[in-house]
Amino acid sequence: MNSLTTAILWAIDLATLVGSAWAFIHCLRTRPDAFPAIGRQSKGLWLALTGGATLVSLAWFSPIGILGIASIVIASVYLLDIRPKIAEILSGQ
Repeated sequence: MNSLTTAILWAIDLATLVGSAWAFIHCLRTRPDAFPAIGRQSKGLWLALTGGATLVSLAWFSPIGILGIASIVIASVYLLDIRPKIAEILSGQ
């Protein structure tokens, strides 16, 4: 691999780590009753998924491998789907 490819993979891995850690911390701080209120899985499942995604990112698995892709998908689903709905319901809108 050349240095550009290595730099791109490193940047993707770092972004995955930051995103999955952000999702995990948000999930950890969210009330458990918010998840059923938006019609999603339990807080425990989301903690396991986002925590696992964070651990995979910390273990330096390739972001283009199956575990890296799963981490990206989990963090993205939480941050782009679950978190906005939780924010909406907790703000009372």
